[in-house]
Amino acid sequence: MAQIKWTAKADRLFDKYVFNAFLEYGTKTSQKWMQERIAFADRVAKHPESYTPEPFLSNRKRNYRSCQILQRFKIVYYYATSSDIVHVFDIWDTKMSPENLKRRIR
Repeated sequence: MAQIKWTAKADRLFDKYVFNAFLEYGTKTSQKWMQERIAFADRVAKHPESYTPEPFLSNRKRNYRSCQILQRFKIVYYYATSSDIVHVFDIWDTKMSPENLKRRIR
């Protein structure tokens, strides 16, 4: 089973989105965010390469993958096979320009 490590930035963004969901839509939506995170963690820990490669980051050194959650957001990560660690780098709002994602992940 792979270990999952969230960068401080990704963790902060996730918390921000959960908080905003709570303020705008209520408890049910913020709980859905948490359920999505748990489902992502369960799947990626068992099968780190089960999500598709992120097409906007295909020319990078690392093989970034993404998991779409709540129809609009993507959890962007890469799997380090040598250390068996999944590194979660970003949460990307797909309504934003793909260029923003490319700039955010260097």
